Amino acid sequence: MGDHFEKGQHALLNEGEENEMEIFGYQTHGCRKTLCLAGSIFSFGILPLVFYWKPAWHVWANCVPCSLQEADTVLLRTTDEFQTYSRKKVMWIYLSALNGAFGLTPDHPLITDEECLINRAIRKPELKVRYIKVQKIRYVWNNLEGQFQKIGSLEDWLSSAKIHLKFGSGLTREEQEIRRLICGPNTIDVEITPIWKLLIKEVLNPFYIFQLFSVCLWFSEDYKEYAFAIIIMSTISIALTVYDLRTQSVKLYRLVESHNSITVPVCGRKAGVEELESRFLVPGDLLILTGNRVQMPCDAILLDGSCVVNEGMLTGESIPVTKTPLPQMDGSVPWKTQSEADYKRHILFCGTEVIQAKGACSRTVRAVVLQTGFNTAKGDLVRSILYPKPMNFKLYRDAIRFLLCLVATATIGMIYTLCVYVLSGEAPGEVVRKALDVITIAVPPALPAALTTGIIYAQKRLKKRGIFCISPQRINVCGQLNLVCFDKTGTLTREGLDVWGVMPCDKNGFQEVHSFASGRALPWGPLCAAMASCHSLILLDETIQGDPLDLKMFEATNWEMATSGDNFHIREVPAHAMVVKPSKTASQVPVEGIAILHQFPFSSALQRMTVIVQEMGGDRLAFMKGAPEKVASFCQPETVPASFVSELQIYTTQGFRVIALAYKKLEMDHHTTALTRDQVEADLIFLGLLILENRLKEETKPVLEELISARIRTVMITGDNLQTAITVARNSGMVSKGQKVILIEASESTGSSSASISWKLVEEKKPTAYGNQVFLKTDFLPYYLTCFTVEEVSENGREESYHFALSGKSFQVISQHFSSLLPKILMNGTIFARMSPGQKSSLVEEFQKLDYFVGMCGDGANDCGALKMAHVGISLSEHEASVASPFTSKTPNIACVPQLIKEGRAAFVTSFCMFKYMALYSIIQYVGVLLLYWETNSLSNYQFLFQDLAITTLIGATMNLNGAYPKLVPFRPVGRLISPPLLLSVIFNILLSLAMQTVGFILVQRQPWYNMGMHSACTVQNKSISNLTMPPTAPGKVESNDGFPSFENTTIWFLGTINCIIVALIFSKGKPFRQPTYKNYIFVLVLIVQLAVCLFILFADIPDLYRRLDLLCTPILWRVCIVIMLSCNFIVSLIVEEAIIENRALWMTIKRYFGYRSKSQYRIWQRALANDPTWPPLNQMSPSDLPECGKEVSYSNPVFESNEEQL
Repeated sequence: MGDHFEKGQHALLNEGEENEMEIFGYQTHGCRKTLCLAGSIFSFGILPLVFYWKPAWHVWANCVPCSLQEADTVLLRTTDEFQTYSRKKVMWIYLSALNGAFGLTPDHPLITDEECLINRAIRKPELKVRYIKVQKIRYVWNNLEGQFQKIGSLEDWLSSAKIHLKFGSGLTREEQEIRRLICGPNTIDVEITPIWKLLIKEVLNPFYIFQLFSVCLWFSEDYKEYAFAIIIMSTISIALTVYDLRTQSVKLYRLVESHNSITVPVCGRKAGVEELESRFLVPGDLLILTGNRVQMPCDAILLDGSCVVNEGMLTGESIPVTKTPLPQMDGSVPWKTQSEADYKRHILFCGTEVIQAKGACSRTVRAVVLQTGFNTAKGDLVRSILYPKPMNFKLYRDAIRFLLCLVATATIGMIYTLCVYVLSGEAPGEVVRKALDVITIAVPPALPAALTTGIIYAQKRLKKRGIFCISPQRINVCGQLNLVCFDKTGTLTREGLDVWGVMPCDKNGFQEVHSFASGRALPWGPLCAAMASCHSLILLDETIQGDPLDLKMFEATNWEMATSGDNFHIREVPAHAMVVKPSKTASQVPVEGIAILHQFPFSSALQRMTVIVQEMGGDRLAFMKGAPEKVASFCQPETVPASFVSELQIYTTQGFRVIALAYKKLEMDHHTTALTRDQVEADLIFLGLLILENRLKEETKPVLEELISARIRTVMITGDNLQTAITVARNSGMVSKGQKVILIEASESTGSSSASISWKLVEEKKPTAYGNQVFLKTDFLPYYLTCFTVEEVSENGREESYHFALSGKSFQVISQHFSSLLPKILMNGTIFARMSPGQKSSLVEEFQKLDYFVGMCGDGANDCGALKMAHVGISLSEHEASVASPFTSKTPNIACVPQLIKEGRAAFVTSFCMFKYMALYSIIQYVGVLLLYWETNSLSNYQFLFQDLAITTLIGATMNLNGAYPKLVPFRPVGRLISPPLLLSVIFNILLSLAMQTVGFILVQRQPWYNMGMHSACTVQNKSISNLTMPPTAPGKVESNDGFPSFENTTIWFLGTINCIIVALIFSKGKPFRQPTYKNYIFVLVLIVQLAVCLFILFADIPDLYRRLDLLCTPILWRVCIVIMLSCNFIVSLIVEEAIIENRALWMTIKRYFGYRSKSQYRIWQRALANDPTWPPLNQMSPSDLPECGKEVSYSNPVFESNEEQL
């Protein structure tokens, strides 16, 4: 219905973004609204309830389609697989309120300029703005373009020159007022949801509505006890849920409350600088940043000066980040694309802390407000918590189908009941009650509660192991993981780095390695000066802070850091500049110190950083450090040693992180701020290589071995260099001995040639001596179009497994130009290096497209996107950024991953056990009741109560207590609830139970004592009942006032009740995913006590007990027959369950016999590649490029990897 729309009625909101939605225009129709109102009254509130559950139905029933321009109501539909609908009213903002303030008229110059979105949104001459509010964000109607657009941020199309010109002097008061009214307040207002609201929302859940229906029905039948029990359980469940939601609401409110109460100095175009509450800020306001320790109340673009910011709230790592001002460049190109490096280097993000703000040449630090409220980085983080992405999981889809099957079964039972009771002449009210009763029997109201307990227990076990979960439903998903991606630095390897040595070079090439382990100070020279000054460290509270790599490099020089005082006078060196000085233990230095004048910060896109420094009493210099291949490209070719590549390879193949350093002298007459980065970073002199050690964590290798032995794929996704990643993969066991690594290099298309891919084998050779060290040498052996190569590669592909390694750049090229090859590459892709945060997310998504269940484990720094994208994200960071990840580990190593998978598998199997048990329990009761309905009889309230409360509720609460099995087996639990083994198990046990109860029902009527009404062994008891209640004309059916006691009733009740206990034992699975059942001591004790009580009731001749439970005393022989029937049921069920249902080998044989093959995409690709002798393929480059490729061997190496990368 929602797909048929008029022209202009449909559009896309947030096109291309993660929260993309379709928007449909509707107009309220008077007649339809009146009819719906009448329907609501006559349906006693059921229609509004349905509309509450289905917002689209509400819109379709009350409104008629129209264009978005005329709409007063819009219907939103997400474009993801869930197609979730929501309804929003179109509202108006009236600018007439500003008429009195400064005489705003339709032709006022402030609103005639239609370059900005705000003015395009104002409808003239009425001076009003149409808008909708979706997930805390305002969208205004753009009258010029005819669409809803996000408001609350500066326009993306503005150039850097335009931003400086238009907002460099601030806004006028009139502009502020208009923007404030249209954009709304700069607040991240997370209200503490009132308890009554949470309560109503929870109570209106369809499950609780069904429970309400059940309880009302039970009260009408005087089944008060279980009704009260369900009310108590539901009340506790609702109370716990409401408490949990309220606690989360309070936590979130406290997280953001300080944001809304900050006072900041704002510069107005005419008013000058004035203090303003942050909630009054608007996009375009000019902030003046003074002093230190300033919390950013919005996203802002730095226009002047530089700032050091702690972005721990967003990235998860409290490492200071240097922000540089937005350069004022000519041209009309949007400022984000105009920026030469990552544009985020110029943005001060909301929620981050400005540690230091320094003005250039005694000027103030100025920043223009970019985004306010929920449009900001912090607002987006809060919105991701408030509106989490729904999770699609087969188990929950199957659960709905399963419940629909039970509803269908209940419908059949209702028809049967109506026929039986109408034909027997029962009163209509009684017939309706009995028919409705069947629904509450066939569809167990306690099912969701029973499933939830298993997840709660698993969550508690994880918490004990230091793994915290903010999305409990994902615990089940952990049980299906078959591929886990790992970040490298800080996840597989230790966070800290150790400086191993430095290799200086001169005109003759590389010199001897200077080892810092010897304790000798590094001799003075440009290399020493570069290590002392080319960094982004800051001095805060007398402590040096910054990137760990920078810190280790600086500490190796034995220099000290200080801030210049007011009496510091060196040309162009500002007061309070950062100064580094040699300490007493440093080697003799001819200069007093080095002042750092200007920084060009590190960027993951540029892979380098540069500083301009002034030697005290010496030269002005520029130093660069970064990726060796990148730094070398900026150096004069004659200064780069001829052995650069081979020397570099020796260290990178050992997993060392290698950084290159270079420098040049600058002219003193140039002002530092006037120099562009391109001017500074040209014609440098190569200085040498800095070699750092990054060791594996102790837990890494055994954990990866455990995962690989369990046939769970492990993949490395890192921002570090490719060669180091390959070495770490080998050392950690991700790539086993004897397995090949094939390097894939893809190059972009150029003017003369198209995009191409080359495939090279990374081959290990024997260790070779180099100096006093022994190194493992690794060679890249390019394979070309030769017959020999075809044979060798294909043989390797068949006989030995292989792994692909590629860089982020190659991944990007393959995604764009070789998309058909991408799935094939991913099937064996293990090492992905130099991956940007965006590429990490894309890779995870590509793996998911192959039907892998993907886990992502990272330290939270640049992995937030991938952690959110994965089925299961595990953050090793305890910072607030970890709220974006479903799981957070207190212990900062990957040992949490197998533990989480084990608990997930246990929880998953537990969910299946509970589904099967609850299905059997309801069907056992359902069959028994329908058999008794044939005799227009039923179970009594106390009989129902005993089964529902004393048996099922206790079993439901204790069956889930089994912990996870300590060993990861090389296969996963069955992933579908509707799968042959599970369906066979349920259907077989249903038929077995049906057969047993039917046999019992028929046999009891054929007993010789059935027609006599009593037996010699029970004469007293049955006489006492019969004297009171049994009419002489009805032998065999001993009726009470309620018509319950009968031999059929007694037989069916005992068979059904004890069968529930048997089924619980049969369905409680142990190994290989859960601890054996006998180790669940509470559950075993409950079963023993329940069975003992049932057998006691069966064999104890206690009249009062029998009368209370509406049972009749039967001969001992019949009771023994009941026990025999139950024993046969137990033995047959156990044999079938263990010999057939749980026999994995048998099911694998059946699959092979019938030719069943998995439909998962990765399985299809595995089969295709196994039969493809040409895979992995050969070099596909043109013949003219082959010799050149053979000569040019490019080695990527460990680059300075700042943790200040993209968010």
